[in-house]
Amino acid sequence: MPGSAKEDKEREDMDALLGIDIGTGGCKITMIDTRGNVIAGGFQEYPTHHPQSGWAEQNPADWYHAVCGILKGMKAKGVFEGSAIRAISVDGSTHNAVLLGKDLEILRPVIMWTDQRSRSEAEDLEQKNGKLIFETTFQRPAPTWTLPQMLWLKRHEPGIFPKIAHILFAKDYVRYRLTGEICTDYIEAQGTLFYDVKNRRWSEELCALAGISLKTLPPLVNPSAIAGAVISRASVETGLPEGVPVIAGASDSAVEDYAAGAVEPGQCVIKLATAGNVNVMTSSPVQNRRTITYSHVVPGLWYTVTATNSAAICMRWFRDNFCCDSNNNGKNIYAHMESEALKSPVGARGLFFHPYLQGERSPYWDSDLRASFTGAAMSHTRGDFIRAIMEGVAFSLLDCKRVLDEMKIPVTQIRLIGGGAKSGLWSRIVCDIFGKELIRPESGDASFGAAILAGVGAGIFDNEKDAVAKCMKIKDVLVPDERNHEKYTKLFQAYLRIHDALSDIYKNINK
Repeated sequence: MPGSAKEDKEREDMDALLGIDIGTGGCKITMIDTRGNVIAGGFQEYPTHHPQSGWAEQNPADWYHAVCGILKGMKAKGVFEGSAIRAISVDGSTHNAVLLGKDLEILRPVIMWTDQRSRSEAEDLEQKNGKLIFETTFQRPAPTWTLPQMLWLKRHEPGIFPKIAHILFAKDYVRYRLTGEICTDYIEAQGTLFYDVKNRRWSEELCALAGISLKTLPPLVNPSAIAGAVISRASVETGLPEGVPVIAGASDSAVEDYAAGAVEPGQCVIKLATAGNVNVMTSSPVQNRRTITYSHVVPGLWYTVTATNSAAICMRWFRDNFCCDSNNNGKNIYAHMESEALKSPVGARGLFFHPYLQGERSPYWDSDLRASFTGAAMSHTRGDFIRAIMEGVAFSLLDCKRVLDEMKIPVTQIRLIGGGAKSGLWSRIVCDIFGKELIRPESGDASFGAAILAGVGAGIFDNEKDAVAKCMKIKDVLVPDERNHEKYTKLFQAYLRIHDALSDIYKNINK
């Protein structure tokens, strides 16, 4: 954020980089200088619509509207004055297909990666084509991927298919609005189940499974490639200078790992954001049907992902439904919620939360699972429920890491990122539950990673690792409390037993 008069003077005519993150819950924009110092930024939420149980949809126009709102607000505050924006990069949550007609009009709301409607299609694909899909894409079919979603549309909304002329993805749609150019990067492509990873191209065979034409998919580029420049119309809509280069970018998880400084094999990133991830960097792809395998933005590096569908979004859900009447005495509502949770002890007085608000990915890949509070008593307070959410999400992340441990993927260091990592209490809970030292980067979010990737694409940095070395800073290092870790280790066993007891019940209910 803008600092002292001396700092402002030093920033005159300073090169600046802009990162735009199209996240699941909202858009975040970060502007940095070429030393990685944050100059300014902004955030704006947008809605997710749930027309039926298990469904999740968003309107792509809301994404671009949020981008315009944040940028115009930054310009009105004079943020762009005295800073030459050298490049922009956009990232976004993946698997979110934007279907466009021949005139590039939006054909329907986007089925989001959290949507579970295509579970039958995913099961069919697994049964009939599972081996082909896994060998080609390194992933197993699940409702989170684009291929099952498109197959659902073909079966249930057949009138849409003849109208599809272009398929873009969240960040690519926003970048198209900025530049007028259509493309995607190969990491984003890996999130579709339409991409042949070994041959680095779209797979005609996999596209045929959903009945889509290769012509509808965008050209493929590297994440650091220049994908276009800000056009005049976008300049008017956003306040950005016309002609600024826009870098292709990549998926949010890829640039988050990058922003956290995880650029060597063995480094692990725990993401406590809308969704939760446990990602470990590897020198080569490590395919497993229980995990997700992605390329890193650093050439030659890969990462293995275990992920829980609902992490910080659980706190937003609880906020919206149960905390809007809080007398927060002028505090941020999340800060007020944390102050209530601080009054609750380790274990939330025997209250457990399982964060399956949108089914679950790793390690269960079970779209029937549902969230639950168990063990509630008259003595429990709202603070106990909030702490139980924090602990339940952390337990879910530890559940994810169990898969990586079983795969014997070495972990040399753990870094904690995401909006939830800004909470001192939640970070401490994760640290104590994992029983490991946690490094918290100063700026480890996706928009920051997109900003430094923009510098790579613009030639400001020598390469991807050089950019991290010059821009990434450490905020602090958390050390676990061994007594708390011992308590949580016992509670985790109860957490697992509760999952096992309820999973069949949810299957029967959903039948």
